[in-house]
This record gives sequence, structure tokens and C-alpha cells, in this order.
Amino acid sequence: MEDLPERGTPYEDLLALLFDRVVPKAFNTTGPGYLAYIPGGGLLQTAVADLIGDAVNRYVGFWLAADGMVQLEANVVRWFCQIVGYPSGASGFLTSGGSLANFGAVVAARHRLGEDFLRGTIYTSDQAHHSVEKAAALAGFPAARVRVIASDARFRVRVDELAARIAADRRDGLTPCLIVGNAGTTNTGAVDDLAALADVAGREQMWLHVDAAYGGFFLLTERGRRAMPGIARADSITLDPHKALFLPYGTGCLLARDGAALRRAHALTADYLPAMQDTDDLVDFCQISPELSRPPRGLGVWLPLKLHGAAAFRRALDEKLDLAEWAAHELHGLAPAIEVTAGPQPSTVGFPLRRAGLDTEALSHPPPALIHSTY
Repeated sequence: MEDLPERGTPYEDLLALLFDRVVPKAFNTTGPGYLAYIPGGGLLQTAVADLIGDAVNRYVGFWLAADGMVQLEANVVRWFCQIVGYPSGASGFLTSGGSLANFGAVVAARHRLGEDFLRGTIYTSDQAHHSVEKAAALAGFPAARVRVIASDARFRVRVDELAARIAADRRDGLTPCLIVGNAGTTNTGAVDDLAALADVAGREQMWLHVDAAYGGFFLLTERGRRAMPGIARADSITLDPHKALFLPYGTGCLLARDGAALRRAHALTADYLPAMQDTDDLVDFCQISPELSRPPRGLGVWLPLKLHGAAAFRRALDEKLDLAEWAAHELHGLAPAIEVTAGPQPSTVGFPLRRAGLDTEALSHPPPALIHSTY
């Protein structure tokens, strides 16, 4: 660890430290051979936008402080609502990533239960991101109220087991309140049967949240839309622009089909805050999200989309789908040494290595030299 510096250091020395010693010791997400994890390298246009946003230091927690910047971010949210097929009454906010977005969704679902939420139960897949269980814990749900439902051979949640567990919980006097589906899981890219989940949620009067942090922006493509029918029926959706929109880390999003539900769950006021907006056309982000102080995240999404247009991102995503299909085809040709166990869905391909004399545990933890060879 380094002690607090008492005197300054020449910037030439600091830059040398950063680029010779600090920056290289990391996963190289910008490298063309980087295959680990889902986030991309990060568009430089967002870096420029962040520089502008940090330099002017506008406050976007509520409308009156920076109405131009707030409106720009509200436009970005509206674009995202259009991408997923939400109606005009939808709303949302940008976050630091999918974890906080999932948390906001759990809070909104919990609010509908009122003070009796401790009897509420949450249902998700054994392939769900761990942030779902963390969000439930942070929102005050006991761990015993989170139901992890098994997935099928394609790593999609078993809808029949989900329905049976909901029925059993109702018989036990509990209150099923939230289903969390997946549109692109971290492990395999699996997309649940969202239309079937929407049917269950509607029949049981439950909140349906779809974690589409990875897969959601593939809705820009025709193949992506075919893979996710029913997603617009979800009450809320998590998106991560720092995944399939190629933006740098630190940009997620929560959308809600009924924007007023976010306000009911998050709105508070204080003497030191100005009067909040009372029209649907103007938004105070502090009233619909967990944060008060926050950076102008919308600028980093708005600038690359305005510069390049949605068509450029659509072409890039279609290319990724093509590459995943090509990779799966080539890997199938390497059997039995390589076994394709998942994918491509949407652009994830899972393929364990098979070597004589090595058990599953050894194959699941290859030596560092093998891991780094993919970067």
C-alpha cells in the first residue's frame, strides 16, 4: 500500500508509472483476442464525453440543476425504451451497472407488497447472475425467500418447476411477488422463455423482471428480436451499455414499463432539495432511482449514438452473432477434443476442452499460461 503523498510528483513520472506498470497489469479488454467475460473494450467517444462531463461538473440528480444534461439523459432512456418495445409511459435511469439496476427492480417489486414484504418470495434461475440474490438481501428479503429454480438442457429456467413452486408457496401462506428471467446469462448466454414467464407473472399477479444486461441490446438486430419474444411484457428490464453497446465500464440501465412504479418506490424529499417536477415530460432522477449525487452518465451514451447512429451498432452486433455462429461451427469440427456445450446464444459459445487423464476439475481450472493465451 502507498502512504498519502505530502508533495507532488512530476506528471511525466506519473504517466510513466501508469502506462508502464499499472495499466498493463490487467485483462486487456481492448485486445482483439480478448475472449474472457462479456464487457467490451470501451469506445473512445465515451471517454471524451466523460472528460467533458467531469470538467463541466453539472449535477443531474434533479431537473432544475442542469435541465439540458438531464433532458439529454432522458432522451437516452427513451431510446432504450424504444429498443425493448416499451410504451410511452415507460421510464428508467442509468446506473453504474447491472447489479444496481437489478437492485432497483427488486426495490420496485418489493414496494408493491407494502409492510408485508417479509412474506414475499422471489423466483429466479440457477443460471441467474449473483447480483439478483444480493439485490434481494439488500432490499431486506430473507435469504430463505429466494427460490432458485432449475434450468433445462439449454440452460433456460424450467417454467413448469417455477409454476409448481409458486403454487406450493401460496399454499404455505407466502406471497409470491417477483420473477427474474434472463435474456443472456453470464455463464452460457441463455435466454429464458420470456413469453411463458410473462404468462405466469400475469396469471399470478407478480412482477416480472428480465435481466438483459448482456443480451438486451441484441434487440437492435432481427435475430436478437426473434430470440427474445415477450420481453416487452416484462415490468422491468436491466440493460448494460458497457456490454453489448461497447461502452466503458460504469454504465448500466433499469427500465420500467410503468414509469410511475419507479417513482412510487424511490421518491422522497428534503428541505434542502428544490421542488420536484410534477409532469411526466420532465424527470428528476433522484425521485425514480436510489441515487442523489451521481455523474452525468447519459452523456457517455448519447455522444457515441449521435456520432455513429444506431445502424452502426446494429451492424457491429450482427457481426458478433455471425462470429459466434462461425466459431461454434468450427469448434464442432474439433470434436471429440472440444465439446460445444452451449450456444451460440446470443454471442456466447461454451466449449470445454477434453483431454485424456484430466478430470472435470482440472479442465475447469487451466494453468495461467493457457488462460493468458486467449488475450
